[in-house]
Amino acid sequence: MITVTSMTFIIALYIFMLAAFTGYVVISRVPSILHTPLMSGSNFIHGIIVVGALNALFNATTLPAQIIGFIGVFLGAANVMGGYVVTDRMLAMFRPSQKATSEKKDQQ
Repeated sequence: MITVTSMTFIIALYIFMLAAFTGYVVISRVPSILHTPLMSGSNFIHGIIVVGALNALFNATTLPAQIIGFIGVFLGAANVMGGYVVTDRMLAMFRPSQKATSEKKDQQ
């Protein structure tokens, strides 16, 4: 068992815990009606995760590190794609449908 911890690890753990707590507090105060638009809009912004995962993958020297890097790239890309899909579906709700457009033309 390793008893010596580096200061870098402790600082990284502190930042991670602070970010997790801040994210929880911010998201828990968002009204439920705004939760889906907020999350779909922020999911595609998380493309920076893909950049970090690519950096980890390209700098990996062992097979387990390469596998973890590949999984990170895959999951990050899926998150970005999901954000675009959900955002597109939400925006489609505000587009006039073909039926409504044709009925409007018939009334004129």
